[in-house]
Amino acid sequence: MILVHMAPPPLSMKPTGWFQVAWSEQVAVGAVHAMTYFGEDMVAWRSESGRVAVMNAYCEHLGAHLGFGGHVVGEVIQCPFHGWQWNAEGRNTCIPYESRPNRGRRMRTYPVAERNEAIYVWHDLEGREPFFDAPDVFASFADGSSAADYYPQQRLYREALELHPQYVLENGVDFAHFKFVHQTPIVPVFTRHDFAEPVSYVDFTITFEGDDGQRIEDVDSGVEAINGGLGIAVTKSWGMIDNRTISAITPVDERTSDVRFSVYIGRTPGKSEPRHETKATEFGDEVIRQFAQDVHIWSHQRYSDPPALATSEYEGFTAIRRWAMQFYPDGRGGSAADLAALDTRGVPQQ
Repeated sequence: MILVHMAPPPLSMKPTGWFQVAWSEQVAVGAVHAMTYFGEDMVAWRSESGRVAVMNAYCEHLGAHLGFGGHVVGEVIQCPFHGWQWNAEGRNTCIPYESRPNRGRRMRTYPVAERNEAIYVWHDLEGREPFFDAPDVFASFADGSSAADYYPQQRLYREALELHPQYVLENGVDFAHFKFVHQTPIVPVFTRHDFAEPVSYVDFTITFEGDDGQRIEDVDSGVEAINGGLGIAVTKSWGMIDNRTISAITPVDERTSDVRFSVYIGRTPGKSEPRHETKATEFGDEVIRQFAQDVHIWSHQRYSDPPALATSEYEGFTAIRRWAMQFYPDGRGGSAADLAALDTRGVPQQ
């Protein structure tokens, strides 16, 4: 019998973790924001006290979509169809034509974290509570920094691209792509790969490769990256350009993800005149341009498993792929049924 090589099953598009679903200004006080992620229609809304809630979009009464005509009343959202009101925990608090609410039905809600001008939800098919925190681009580095030390956030946003969040995370250990994707002489030298916990850490210093192949280390430049699961990565960079970045990739359905990328460029003490702000904006634009180059690659990429790794790539890619498996429903990265039908070489079992 001839064995036909089969492509490995795709990575699951419903991993566990924190994922960005909106920018904070999209959900102002009293606003209701409709969206679709993980194949589910959702709404985000902000109560009068400022609390953000995210829940499934369809009212448990007769299925009206709360994102189309639903409105905020104090600390609850009211259905546009019959006026049923639901609180941030998904409980019915009022049926306007009845003496008491419906205590037997509940809207599905999602744990929410809001930081760095972004709204994140915790997604977990098993319904578990969050077991790690969404990283903060300032507080997580515990260096006393804040948004006041940086110029206003600059952004990239791309909708419904055919890419998986794991592609973006793997870029954090990919030292070889700088020369070919970004046309830069940068060669990262990794000083830390820590994948022991759901929040992982990758640090590296910067080395420049000359035309003659010689490498010169820039001891005053470096990058620290914190990966909060597969959905969020924050970085702190210093030396050439003092900046912070946030990459947030959120699955929309079984094929596509939304890509959000934020950049903060550091202020220079004592230099806040317009000329320096213009230069900072130019730096931010360049960081975004280079990220967009990566996005172009990722959006046409297909997951290779097992990959044909070079010797120098093995440690980093192997570590991050093993770490990533914990965030998938089957603990392995794909559909459990599909994976059971394949052996480790990617061919049908006999």
